[in-house]
Amino acid sequence: MTQEELDIKFMKMALGEAAAAAAQDEIPVGAVVVCKGTVIARAHNLTETLTDVTAHAEMQAITAAASYLGGKYLDQCTLYVTLEPCVMCAGAIGWSQLQRLVYGASDPKRGYTLFAPNALHPKTEVKSGILADECAGIVQEFFKKRRK
Repeated sequence: MTQEELDIKFMKMALGEAAAAAAQDEIPVGAVVVCKGTVIARAHNLTETLTDVTAHAEMQAITAAASYLGGKYLDQCTLYVTLEPCVMCAGAIGWSQLQRLVYGASDPKRGYTLFAPNALHPKTEVKSGILADECAGIVQEFFKKRRK
């Protein structure tokens, strides 16, 4: 498989996590961490469930991946997330020294690229726009239903 095909495959898994979040009435953001070709963590937003504003999908996935690896650095891992990380999550991604960040939809209101474009580790490779329409669509649909 090419890198793009792998990115699409794992983003589809992250979309599955986003759907699980929506089913729990959480903002539908999903994340998957892959290390050396193996999925080592899957997560979705749990801010409502845990009554914890820090329980974003990325934070949950980073914590699970670090626990799986037995160390705090994810320098051989890729994080796939359906929505551009916020500043808080970008800071955690930076501290974890993530090798690659792949996200679907941009977040023009709260995304890290607007507020803290240098928050990530300097060696972190970023790829955006993977399945962007699907990733944006699940969030838009969620909020459309909430406004009815």
